[in-house]
Amino acid sequence: MKLLDHVRHVIRKKHYSIRTEQAYTNWIKKFILFNNKRHPKDMGEREISQYISYLAVKRNVAASTQNQALNAVVFLYKQVLNRDLGGFGNMQRAKRPKKIADYTLQGYKLRFLKRSGL
Repeated sequence: MKLLDHVRHVIRKKHYSIRTEQAYTNWIKKFILFNNKRHPKDMGEREISQYISYLAVKRNVAASTQNQALNAVVFLYKQVLNRDLGGFGNMQRAKRPKKIADYTLQGYKLRFLKRSGL
């Protein structure tokens, strides 16, 4: 059985949603392509860390996107290849946007409405 077919089989066996299956297989495919089509069993924490850092630094993805990619790759190693992963070293993580205080937004909305005459 090919690797991605095996991934799909395990995902369906665990009753994950079809969207999760699509997302995970897509991220796993991108991970393999990023590593010049090397088989994941020949790679480890270093390659995972490089890929996740690449997403944050070069692709500038959101933190939630980076987390989804990491979850997909970790799923591949733990659930499909039955391989425990150690630490990921100094992996670069995407920055979460700073939250604007709710009262600031409320004030902005009120000023906007007053100026608009609404």
